[in-house]
Amino acid sequence: MLRLNSGLVGIDHGDVVLFSDFEDDGQMWRGEGPRQSRAPVSFAKPYAAPPHVQVAISMWDISNSSNIRADVQAENITVAGFDIVFRTWSDTQVARVRVAWTSFGELPNDDGWELY
Repeated sequence: MLRLNSGLVGIDHGDVVLFSDFEDDGQMWRGEGPRQSRAPVSFAKPYAAPPHVQVAISMWDISNSSNIRADVQAENITVAGFDIVFRTWSDTQVARVRVAWTSFGELPNDDGWELY
């Protein structure tokens, strides 16, 4: 559980097109086996501590000639940003993917005291 110690809570969000591999016959469209695509995301302003981040596929264009296999996660979450990671495997062909994300967490308090 993320416990917030401040009344200052920030929420940020966005959408990221990770790839469009059908246009250039890229690895997600033509490849087989384990594949992944990563995209760095920066928050509008830094949080006081790493926030909670949720990601979800908001658009995908995928071949119907094989099973649909997909995994999307937020990795390397810091106060300044994170990485969106999309993975697929086997013979799944993915033409393009867009991922929506939302972060929420404690913001720095400019009026707060820091004891050293």
